[in-house]
Amino acid sequence: MALMSTPNLGRTARLFHALSDETRLRILARLRGGERCVCELMDAVDAAQSRLSFHLKALKDAGIVIDRREGRWNYYSIAPDAREELSDALRLLEPRAPVGREKACC
Repeated sequence: MALMSTPNLGRTARLFHALSDETRLRILARLRGGERCVCELMDAVDAAQSRLSFHLKALKDAGIVIDRREGRWNYYSIAPDAREELSDALRLLEPRAPVGREKACC
């Protein structure tokens, strides 16, 4: 695997930041089952609408969640390309062959 470029590392940092909150992870766990209305998410994560909106915005800004409006309700789902992006980001944790020098530094 080639070393990730700087823009990809910035994107990866934004993804990990969005995932660094327990409430956001609860939201994603609920969305794994498919699209959910905001009222279902409020019940699932036991959060007031204002608090839930804050967390959904963080997930949307990171490109992990998308929404659609139907009447007066918003419905949320995991963005189609988010799984692949997150999978790519996790590749940072995979071991890889040393690049360049084979000796340890110093």
